[in-house]
Amino acid sequence: MINTIIFDFGDVFINLRKEQSLEEFKKLGLHGPNEDLLAHNDLFERGKISEIQFIDCFKKYIPDAPMQDVIKAWNSVIGDFPLYRLEFLQLLSTKYRLFLLTNTDSIHINRFEHKVGMSFYSDFYRCFEKVYYSYEMGMRKPEPEIFNAIIRKHDLSPRRTLFVDDKKENTDIAESLGLHVWNLQVGKEDVVDLFDKKHLPL
Repeated sequence: MINTIIFDFGDVFINLRKEQSLEEFKKLGLHGPNEDLLAHNDLFERGKISEIQFIDCFKKYIPDAPMQDVIKAWNSVIGDFPLYRLEFLQLLSTKYRLFLLTNTDSIHINRFEHKVGMSFYSDFYRCFEKVYYSYEMGMRKPEPEIFNAIIRKHDLSPRRTLFVDDKKENTDIAESLGLHVWNLQVGKEDVVDLFDKKHLPL
């Protein structure tokens, strides 16, 4: 029987506006990411470079864009966090051990916390035994070690743990490690469908 659930964050609880972010960068003169920016994003999500170093990478391609405009465009991906999902999570937290595991960076988390406010994000964080951000762990999904680190630290049983993520490459690795998985289909499924869709063995 499942007794633990590890959740992703973006597009599972908080909605992401990826197209909006691309549009905002186009206004600044950047037409889509390139290999250099993607590599720096990877480093930033691992906590290997600072916020300034990350933003400076954008400045190579849009030198006339003010730093604050770059940050605003970067943060425009952060959408709304429906209250009903928080309420569902709060109910779930009374029955299961819950963990959050997300590939993210300090700029996005600061934006999320500022946008929803202290009361909301405190209630959200309180649902979890531990919140894991990639930039604090120094590694990212889908690396097996990021899952193994949590399993070891909290003495979890993979066969009694469910991992929920919207990216198949992440759920595939988790499944290969023995975890139950739900590859949530964004726009077609909602995290609150967890029981209705029988993704959670009872």
